[in-house]
Amino acid sequence: MKILLTHGYFIAEDAKEQQIMRPYPPLGILYIAAYLEENGYANEVFDSTFQSPGELKRRILIDQPDIIAIYTNLMTKLNVLKVIHFIRSNRQLLPNTKIVLGGPEVRNHKENFLRYGADVVVFGEGEDTMLELVKLFEKEPTPLLEAVPGIAYINNNDEVVTNEDRVLIRDINKLPFPARQKINLQQYFDVWQQRHGTSMVNVSTMRGCPYSCKWCSRAVYGASYRRRNPKLVVDEMQWLKQHYSFDMIWFVDDVFTINHKWLKEFVMEVRTREAVVPYEIISRADRLTEEVVQLLKESGCFRVWIGAESGSQKIIDAMDRRVKVEQVREMIRLVKRYGMQAGTFIMLGYPGENEQDIKETLHHLRYSNPDQYTITVAYPIKGTPLYSEVEDVFIENLPWETSTDRDIDFKRAYNRRYYHYAMSWIQNEVLYSKSNAALLKVKLKLKALAARTGMMLEKIKGHPASTISQ
Repeated sequence: MKILLTHGYFIAEDAKEQQIMRPYPPLGILYIAAYLEENGYANEVFDSTFQSPGELKRRILIDQPDIIAIYTNLMTKLNVLKVIHFIRSNRQLLPNTKIVLGGPEVRNHKENFLRYGADVVVFGEGEDTMLELVKLFEKEPTPLLEAVPGIAYINNNDEVVTNEDRVLIRDINKLPFPARQKINLQQYFDVWQQRHGTSMVNVSTMRGCPYSCKWCSRAVYGASYRRRNPKLVVDEMQWLKQHYSFDMIWFVDDVFTINHKWLKEFVMEVRTREAVVPYEIISRADRLTEEVVQLLKESGCFRVWIGAESGSQKIIDAMDRRVKVEQVREMIRLVKRYGMQAGTFIMLGYPGENEQDIKETLHHLRYSNPDQYTITVAYPIKGTPLYSEVEDVFIENLPWETSTDRDIDFKRAYNRRYYHYAMSWIQNEVLYSKSNAALLKVKLKLKALAARTGMMLEKIKGHPASTISQ
């Protein structure tokens, strides 16, 4: 049986990512690839990141896989639909290819994907489900699927059937390391080195997040929290250093410091085995203390991203973030005092946010003074509480086949263009407060004033739909 795994992300088609140029290997499908191999099923991975859609299509025609499994998220959805269309348009060459989709995008759009041409949609974790599907399709081309948990499919009566959720893997320590050897990791290191002067690899130590932020999707791991043994994590770190030459690790976990006991064991393991590698994490302010920050520093952490989303406590509470903005500010400053970089995330345009809240966000950034921050306009992901809250005030219903949830706009305090100017205002004001060069400060202040003027003009205009992309 020929099994091909891919993800449909092409960095050459992403103008924003080309500016940032911080690509990471697709850990999800590499975990599944390793799990299938461990259970006796050979497979191939087509890492599309540095390839083109044409190269993926040629690979499909050459391999003629019995199963093609495609990781699907907001960024890859439209490309995945093109792949499905290509396969279904080449039935003479690919008459028996089964299309299996997984990832965070498919659970809440399963019928659309199935009607578009997918054979099976996998929701939740993919390892056990994919293994079970492979075993079934190996026996016969059209097996009975009603007993397979964690999937949706169309039955013989043209009905979409959604089976019960699969129980999450309780002990994720049993999972093999991702099959990184199936892709060219050096390509990632090279582009990082060329753009940033250092190279980075991604590692996962946990699955799930027990917090309840209303804008965050839990389509794959739910609200669970499962952690790998610190010894296994350090084993993986050392394996990576033995097989590859890179500079830093990005731990992709939602909240790296959620369990302080685990962190202490991890730090002890790293130090005892002399396995310190510079690393970067995401945390929450309420899961940081001075002791935790010190542990991070001692074990090689060089940057901590601390979620805030807003400088307004009113908006943070509306998001159900369950954290105090003052605590976020103090933790950002504490991380910096310990000689690490601090980063944070900002989201504008959340329901209920007004101009005073945006001003508080600017004050928040000036006071806490993070080394880096990201800023975006809120968008509702289907299946989240935020989506449910604003679904009745969508500005327009976009065709599913040609759009993603990132394109959805809804009625807010101000129109979409206003937030475009608000982002520019905040960015220029923050840069102004950081700069010591007189001429640059003048330029930044003029840009900030222009953006502020744009905000005021858009407030006067009201709420026309805007086509500005974020």
